[in-house]
Amino acid sequence: MASEDRYAISVDWLKSLEVASSTGDSTSFVSHFLSDGWFRGRCLPKKRRRTHKCSLLDLLCFSWDFRTLSGVEKIHGFLSEVVDGKTRLEHSGLRDFKLDDRIAANAPSPFKLPGPQGIQGVQGAFTFTITKPAALGRGFFRLTQDTDGKWKALTLFTNMQDLVGHEESSADQYGLHEDRKMTWEEDVDARFRAIEADPTVLIVGGGQAGLMSAARLGRLGIRTLVIEKNARVGDSWRHRYTNLTLHSPAYQTSMLYSPYPTTFPNYIPKGQLANFLDSYAVHQELCIWLSSSIASPPVYNSSSARWTVEVQHGDRKVFINPKYLVLAIGSGGPYIPTWNGMDEFQGALYHSDFHKDAEQFRGKHVVVVGAANASADICQDFVAHGATEVTMVQRSATCVMSSTTAEKTYYKSPFPDGTPVEELDFRNNSMPKALFLQLKISGGIQHTKMLDKELHDGLRKIGFNLTWEPSPGSGEVGLEGFVFIRQSSGTMLGISCSKLIEGRVKIKQGDISHFEKDGVTFEDGSKLSADVIVLATGNEPIMNTARALLGNDITDQLLPPVVLGLDSEGEFNQTYRPSGHPALWFASGPFGISRFSSKHLGLQILAKELGIA
Repeated sequence: MASEDRYAISVDWLKSLEVASSTGDSTSFVSHFLSDGWFRGRCLPKKRRRTHKCSLLDLLCFSWDFRTLSGVEKIHGFLSEVVDGKTRLEHSGLRDFKLDDRIAANAPSPFKLPGPQGIQGVQGAFTFTITKPAALGRGFFRLTQDTDGKWKALTLFTNMQDLVGHEESSADQYGLHEDRKMTWEEDVDARFRAIEADPTVLIVGGGQAGLMSAARLGRLGIRTLVIEKNARVGDSWRHRYTNLTLHSPAYQTSMLYSPYPTTFPNYIPKGQLANFLDSYAVHQELCIWLSSSIASPPVYNSSSARWTVEVQHGDRKVFINPKYLVLAIGSGGPYIPTWNGMDEFQGALYHSDFHKDAEQFRGKHVVVVGAANASADICQDFVAHGATEVTMVQRSATCVMSSTTAEKTYYKSPFPDGTPVEELDFRNNSMPKALFLQLKISGGIQHTKMLDKELHDGLRKIGFNLTWEPSPGSGEVGLEGFVFIRQSSGTMLGISCSKLIEGRVKIKQGDISHFEKDGVTFEDGSKLSADVIVLATGNEPIMNTARALLGNDITDQLLPPVVLGLDSEGEFNQTYRPSGHPALWFASGPFGISRFSSKHLGLQILAKELGIA
């Protein structure tokens, strides 16, 4: 299809959609979606056709929440709901739809979705305005031909960008040297004192999610204080096991507003990342209290709409009264299973979160319980430092993808080098997660499995069990599905697989029955002798950590009682969206989620401050 044809199709569809939106005609609006909810692949026999419902993915444009509506009936029902005497569509008043081709890759272009269904069509970005509240938006559409040949939306993404008059600031606030009334140091110190005296937002946790949320809120003019339990920003990475590197490429894991230097390696070592986070806090002028934590469960006063938070700040306790509390508390504490006889084991026994020095175990027999990323890294560390024997215990199958295949597929950018990563975030988040997983289950995972055939064959030969299903019978979704559903638990990016295939790390399958003084015995009666056992068994749910901080009264009000994972519509639970308790938010997830969704957290808090949410 010629580019002018793609433009014509896109412009005509957008113009017609705008008429329906600006007149508040919900019936006409939903008529722009695939009417029967499925696409008939032209090249496929009938028995291989698949059903895929059309989807509307909305972030704050039609409600102050994240919604994914699948199928024309649900979309129509949502847009027809009455808000302040008007339908939701009429109340929001989306209009001024225009193609957004400032970046060439966002101009109308062909697409073909993964899987054998042959789903293809025209996609592109567009801008729009929102009437109530007065805001600017940006969207993305994927159009395919319906059974009657008309172009309809398979997916439509609507995303609030800024509140009019309160746009995110990027201006130089200092001006020329001769115009300054204070030095930079004096100005920052004055702003920090004002924040400490009356913070609007208190963020608990100074990892990447907390730092990016604080930076975003600062650009929106919201006074934000961060408290971090460690003595230095970045310690949550700095104190992890020695050979840890990020398992995602630098471009994908960059920090908001601040790409990594071009001299950084593609897979960043944990110490280099820790130092960068430390410098990020300085460069983004974030107000942070180090060696600080919540000392007792916070109390929320609904009359004053303020929290009372007791903070252990160094060697003193301080009470502060923020309007909003944001928990950016990481991945939860170590999950340590219990087995009979653990107290009798005479060797070293610890969780992988506390692995520091493999050198001290040179010449020893090592057992690592677990078969995901941390286990592979730690096994490699023991091999490199001369352990006599290293055995990985695999109790359940693992989803494995090579780093090469991940870069070709999962991490592949549709944009040329040098494009801001925010554009990649926008494109990635324009696809409804539920539809994406459905496409994977329908056959989209086969391509990545084929690319990794040699790696997978090698792992199978040594007795390593593989899976692409987050739970048995749920369908093969691969690495991306494990990220969405299980927060990457049970996955291994094949950076460390070579030591397994070479036989330098042995594999033991099965469940542990009990510990003995010199090793572990399995349910099949076999035994492994060990001088050291490392439990690479993952982390507790984030909500367990939240309960310890907030207490039962507040935590019991949160529905559902889980952070991350997907809700019934395919959106992340709790994260960067209303938690179920007033003025309480969670900021969590990988770098890309924090970069993108921190904007929506900021917009929701700003709207509440302006009295329009």
